Amino acid sequence: MKPLIIGITGGSGSGKTSFIKQLAQHFSDDQICIISQDDYYQPREMQAKDDQGIYNFDLPKAIDKKAFLKDVEKLIHGEAVIKKEYTFNNEKANPKMLTFHPAPLIIVEGLFVLHFKKIKKLLDLKIFVSAKDNIKVIRRIRRDQVERNYPVEDVLYRYEHHVLPAFEKFVEPYMHDADIVVNNNRSFNMGLQVVCGYLQQHLATQAIQEAVK
Repeated sequence: MKPLIIGITGGSGSGKTSFIKQLAQHFSDDQICIISQDDYYQPREMQAKDDQGIYNFDLPKAIDKKAFLKDVEKLIHGEAVIKKEYTFNNEKANPKMLTFHPAPLIIVEGLFVLHFKKIKKLLDLKIFVSAKDNIKVIRRIRRDQVERNYPVEDVLYRYEHHVLPAFEKFVEPYMHDADIVVNNNRSFNMGLQVVCGYLQQHLATQAIQEAVK
């Protein structure tokens, strides 16, 4: 039976990663697979630079969308995917080999999953995680300093010149295409309950259909 493909997007700092982690906790490993756009960045030397010579990782062309699409399609057809983790140029991080196993629920997540037309066409359910700009920038500072070893001045520059323009052009316009918009200014708990309930019902219905065959 074809898996349910769930696309989850939202601006940087909207909390979509935390939302997905908590969502995954409600399902077993053989029920859900999560594949992220963040593991498909082009090599650093292929990234565009802005007028100040700073690499801009917040553009659709920063992603190897062909490889991303190919691996999503593999999962849909029941094939496992092995991919090296992308560590955002953090020299302190040790990249791991990631293995994605096919599952009844496949989450495809990232900034541009609705912007990439061929990936968007594969999605059965589209979820947009939303938050106010001031909240997102605070979350972005915390994340990039701790996880990616970026100085705060660098984080603020990138947010103003890269992140926000990219959000306004390549992410926010697709909010109206989403089936579910999750408000995460304070908490996404209500949205999480709604999505979990829907996915659990889908799996239950699938199990009944398999049983009566």
